[in-house]
Formats: sequence, C-alpha cells, structure tokens
Amino acid sequence: MTRAHVKAISIATGQNQSPLSKGQKTFNTLIKQIEQRRARLSAWEAAIPPYRQKYAGELVPLVEALEALQAKMAYSLDRAIGLKGITKTERNKIAHLITSLARELLEGRDDAELKALFNKHSRTDYDDEEAASLKDAQSALEEMLGVELGDDVDMNSPEDLLKRVEAHVQERQAQYEADRQAQEERLARRKKSAKQLTREAQKHAEEAQISQSIREVYRKLASALHPDREPDPVERDRKTVLMQRTNLAYGNNDLLQLLELQLELEHIDQAALNSLSESRLKHFNKILKDQLGELEQEIQNIEGGFKAQFHIPPYFDLPPSALISMLTSDITSVQLAIRGLKIDLIEIEDAKKFKAWLKALRHRPGREDVDDLFR
Repeated sequence: MTRAHVKAISIATGQNQSPLSKGQKTFNTLIKQIEQRRARLSAWEAAIPPYRQKYAGELVPLVEALEALQAKMAYSLDRAIGLKGITKTERNKIAHLITSLARELLEGRDDAELKALFNKHSRTDYDDEEAASLKDAQSALEEMLGVELGDDVDMNSPEDLLKRVEAHVQERQAQYEADRQAQEERLARRKKSAKQLTREAQKHAEEAQISQSIREVYRKLASALHPDREPDPVERDRKTVLMQRTNLAYGNNDLLQLLELQLELEHIDQAALNSLSESRLKHFNKILKDQLGELEQEIQNIEGGFKAQFHIPPYFDLPPSALISMLTSDITSVQLAIRGLKIDLIEIEDAKKFKAWLKALRHRPGREDVDDLFR
C-alpha cells in the first residue's frame, strides 16, 4: 500500500457502533487540525521561493527605475520653481512636492544631494529631523517594551535593534528563571503535604505513560522495518527509507506520522483505531496537542519571517495562495506609476505646459499631490 493511498487517520462511527466518546471526538478533531496545519505549512514552504524569485527578478528592477524617475522629477521641479510667472502659492506647492519626493527617496538611501535638495525647500535639516524622529521612535519602543536600549543603539539597523531587544528579553528570562528556581528551592525545603506528593506522583506517572505510548508505536514499527533483518535487497532498500521516516517521526514526537506509517504498512486497521482505550486516547491526545502547538509555532515563524522581510504588516491575513497574485498587482502598480511619471516629466520640461500640469494637481498641497504623480 503506497502512502498516497493511505486512508486518513480517524476514529469512525457506524450503524453498529455507539456514539463517539469525548476522547474519541478530541482525537479526531486534533488529527483534522494537524492535517490543516500541515497543509498550510507546506503551502507556505512551496509559495515563498517563487515569490522571492519574481520579487527579485521583476519588482526590484521596476522599483529602482521608479525611484530614478522620482529623483529626476524632484530635480526637474527644482529647476521649474524658478520659472518666470510662478506665483508664491505655486512655489510653496512645488516646494512641498520636492520635499515629499526627497523624503520618500531618502527613506531607502543615504544621498547627500537629495538631502541638500530637501533642506533647500523644507528650510529644515533632514538629518536633524531624522535624528529627532528616531529618538521619538526609540522612546516609544522603550516605553512599550519597558527596556532601556541605550544611547548607542542604531535605530536604522533592524539587526542591531533586534539584538538589543533580545538581550533584554534574555536578561529578563534569566532573572525570571533564577527567581523561579529560588522559589522552588524554598518550597522544596518545606515539608510537602500528602496531596502535593500525590499530585507530583500522578504527574510523573502520566508523563511516563505518555512517553511509553508513543514509544510502543515506534518499537512495533522499528521491529517490523529493521533493514538488517531483510534478505531481499529491494525490500531492504524500501524498509531503509521507511525506517528513516519512522526515526524522524519518533525524534519529532510526531505521533500522527507514526500512526500513518502503521496504517500504510497495514499494522493497524480501522477496527484497531476504533477500539483504542480511553487511557490510550488520553495519552495520544496529549501528544497530538503538543504536536499541534509545535506546528502552529512553525507556521508563525515562517509566516512572520516572510512578512518581516517584505514589509507586510504582521496582522495582515495573507494566505500563501495569494502571494503571487499580490506581487503581480504590486508590479502592475509600479508599472503604471512609471508610465505616469514619464508623462509628467515631459510636461514639466515644457514651460508652457508646466503651469497647467501644476494646476491639475489637487488644489490643497498635501501627500495626495505626490500620490497624483503616480497615477
């Protein structure tokens, strides 16, 4: 029986069977949830490489071309601001457009000429503004996290910032562990009540039984699959692969994978699943809950890392299947922005058309005027 044809793990009901118990329902629910998380994790792992390839090969060059046009636009506006017939109101509007374009470009680069252009039209100093902004951001972050990042932290470096935060978190964790250990030592010196001793004994016994439950499944598989006991070379190779899967599953405490291997090898059948004792189900369900939690953490790590790398808000619900379509939409938007900027640059360079172009922008200067440039 190939893995592709293995029936899904579940406890079934039938006409001649009693309704599922609470433990059986929990078992089925956990299996279903694990399968869903497995599918999502696989979808993320499959979707990210083509996204990165398309992002680097198509979007990045377009963004670079757009930024080059934005810089050209800023310098063209700088020249146009001195044209004869430009009113004070229009000069203020042009100055606002120049500073907005320069500020946006300077967020991703350190360009002395752009800074000088910004300073010229904003009548402020970009570096001073940036330093004040970073100081405010640092203060807000320190207040939120309850830590002191230090005066030498580089707020422009996510790596440095992350290291500082992690260092504080580790320091707090170490202090918490030390306090917890000291508390446990103080409690240990006290005479434990009969109830406390009973609870501890029950906890240790349950942990041992849970470990034993998954070990029993593994031992049965290992005994049947041991390749050294197989004389047929072809069958030995097959069992070697299956044994590797078994060892990996056991090492990961992956009960579902071990049960699937048992079903694949026809070591268990539906009747055996249906007749699992409540005691065994209790142990299995505890293992499956832990496995589900580990899968969810793995998904959070891969999804969170992807969003952080590509500056996507962490709260944004993003199914892996939508990555390429979202990227394609971004590429189209940048292409349209490039097309619009090229037209605008032609009109700006023509003194006769410039005033009409400027008038066509929204009446009140603001961020929306810059958005109009990328129509």
